[in-house]
Amino acid sequence: MLWVLLLALLAGAGLFLWLRGQTTPQWAGTITTGGTLGSEVKVTRDAWGVPHIRARTDEDAVFALGYVHWQDRAWQMDFQRRVAQGRLSEVLGDATLNQDKFLRTWGFQRAAQSALPALAPRTRRLIAAYTAGVNAAMGSGKTALEFQILRYRPEAWTDVDSVSWSKLMAFDLGGNYEQEVVGAAVVGRLGQGGLAQVFPPYPAGAPTVLSAEEIGVQHEVAGPPTDTAAHLTNATLAALRANLRAAQALGMQAVPGKGSNNWVVGGSRTSSGKPLLADDPHLALSSPMLWYLADIQGKDLKAIGASIPGLPAIVIGRNERVAWGVTNVNPDVQDLYLEPPGTPLSSRTEVIKVKGQPDVTLTVRESRHGPIISGQGAGTLGAGGQQVALKWTALQPGDTTMDAFLGLNYARDWADFTGALRSYVAPSQNFVYADVDGNTGYYAPGRVPTRQGWDGSLPVSGDGSREWTGFIPFEQMPHTFNPADGLVVSANNQVVPESYPHNLGNERNWAAPYRAQRITDLLTAKPGGLTLDDMKKVQLDTHSLVWDDLKPYLLATVPKDEAGRRALERLRDWDGDLTVSSVPGTIFETWLIELGKIGQDDYGDTFTLNSLAVRNQLATQGAFCGSDGTCADDLARTLDAAVRHLTERLGPDSSGWQYGKLHRVASDHQVFGKISPLNRVFNHSAPTPGGTDTVNVARPDPLTFRQTHGASYRQIVDLSDPNRSLYVGSLGQSGNPLLPHAADQQNLWVQGGYLPMSTDPADWGRTQTLTLK
Repeated sequence: MLWVLLLALLAGAGLFLWLRGQTTPQWAGTITTGGTLGSEVKVTRDAWGVPHIRARTDEDAVFALGYVHWQDRAWQMDFQRRVAQGRLSEVLGDATLNQDKFLRTWGFQRAAQSALPALAPRTRRLIAAYTAGVNAAMGSGKTALEFQILRYRPEAWTDVDSVSWSKLMAFDLGGNYEQEVVGAAVVGRLGQGGLAQVFPPYPAGAPTVLSAEEIGVQHEVAGPPTDTAAHLTNATLAALRANLRAAQALGMQAVPGKGSNNWVVGGSRTSSGKPLLADDPHLALSSPMLWYLADIQGKDLKAIGASIPGLPAIVIGRNERVAWGVTNVNPDVQDLYLEPPGTPLSSRTEVIKVKGQPDVTLTVRESRHGPIISGQGAGTLGAGGQQVALKWTALQPGDTTMDAFLGLNYARDWADFTGALRSYVAPSQNFVYADVDGNTGYYAPGRVPTRQGWDGSLPVSGDGSREWTGFIPFEQMPHTFNPADGLVVSANNQVVPESYPHNLGNERNWAAPYRAQRITDLLTAKPGGLTLDDMKKVQLDTHSLVWDDLKPYLLATVPKDEAGRRALERLRDWDGDLTVSSVPGTIFETWLIELGKIGQDDYGDTFTLNSLAVRNQLATQGAFCGSDGTCADDLARTLDAAVRHLTERLGPDSSGWQYGKLHRVASDHQVFGKISPLNRVFNHSAPTPGGTDTVNVARPDPLTFRQTHGASYRQIVDLSDPNRSLYVGSLGQSGNPLLPHAADQQNLWVQGGYLPMSTDPADWGRTQTLTLK
């Protein structure tokens, strides 16, 4: 038996070493790439695996970026483009067939193909150089572990592959379609007035990104009409929800708290007299992580920050003079049209290859508004004859967003910065800006449609009475330069006050103001002398303003039993800080999950009220409260459900209900995350602080209590000395779980640590240098 065990261990070790050898790229020495480089390029990886690229031309620098992206994230890149193409079933089988139908119907790849010819010559040159770099790395003989397991070879990279993922990001960050589906169901049950119960109005006096003084115009916008909604049958709503399920299976769904934080502080508020800029985009957490840290230095292109494998640019970061950060604006750029009978439709045939099975043929129909998404495309069985089309800015030809992102990398001042943003289409973002000369600013670019006599919040008739009349001019999009108070904060909250002359969206588009309020409070509590350490404290803050808001209602609950009474007593003196050791934090967040379900009797088990809607229900004895006209029974019932749930998972002794026992980050692999034993190799987890609508956002998943979304990347840029800037990812540089850089940033990220965001070799620690010829 000992010999058998020894042989098994030796075989396992041999397999590990063989797989590691097959999947480990070359990080040092010299590689001849086949003559596609203009001159020699040095790629120095620092102690954390971050590549610092030094090239004589911009094209060579971007070639090297493509090379290292494929070396470290080949599977991520191939998976992302297969998602955009709707070709998952080709390698994963019929388990992903509904997702492929959804992706082909919406036409993400077709939209990317139409965008490529519209890009500027410089962008096309850099994309071509990036493509050459990816394909050179692909020919090196090494392959990702996932390719070994699934037994397929990836195809050569193409220029359009570098555009296609931006379309998926636009979908992931633009959820108005989902809001229209839910809104139509709400109106069907509760009437137009019911919308405020589910989507509470943005609170009066809550912070907006820009003030009335900063937008510089005063114009009262007329209220939208209340009779524009097209009636959708239950069958149609079910068909539209099938699209949502397909997107959710891909990790793309709207969740409360999904968005981002960013802010810029002017020199009048800092100890150095120069600006500080911070950003942390809140997205789905995965293995590998979405972002890839990189430092790219060519002839004119000199940028460092967070890139996305597959894209030839730094998406968030800085160059020698300018820094920028982004959060999601989420304007209303999607509309659903119920096409009248007899509407002319075009059609195309999509052939979906399915591993191990016959090809599947899909007929996609389109009206003049866009694809019909209420039929077979999401794997549904039909929609009672109603044909609902989607109109969306990101599916229209001429998308030049890639020009904008590459332009930001080159920007030297505010004029260059805003000039680049003129090309931005989707997804619309809150860009904060700072430069080494001490200037700060903000701009919300993007193609946002204008509508006359309707607001786009609900499905409408496609009879021609509700059409877009154009787009908000770039000059009239929200922006400010060197604001008088030296501060701009955005956290997906309402962008502009009601006096803004255009309709960006309605109350459904904005996040509850808790994060924006907390950031503003923390930054203004110290009117001067702010430092990098102060910025860290704000980014990592875990105090719950939601608890502060709900506390008087929750503490007035009459528990059903002794266990409920003990749980309530633990909450009475809680300070609201959601640390991993907090017991009251566990009780509160579990209770909040139960309270969010109080509308599920009417709208199904996927329906969830956000924090602000819960607060309004409790404060006004809202429509979702009990038949007695009060929320007293709902409070007692949901507290009881929360206590029973925690007792089942952690035992009856509430002193052992520490938050970190249940609340753990779930950076799961998108394909192998639920497949045992592969999930033990590819998934990464750790206890995390933070919760619903905290600045360090970490909302527990309602089903598992795990953190599935959060700060996917953090950066703090010091414009007084840019090399003192900081950044960190949520996991690691490598996508290979057998290598040390797969998850070596996770502990830093959890504990509030950062890496030096520096172009100075003295800050890189132990290094390895690869020369590309």
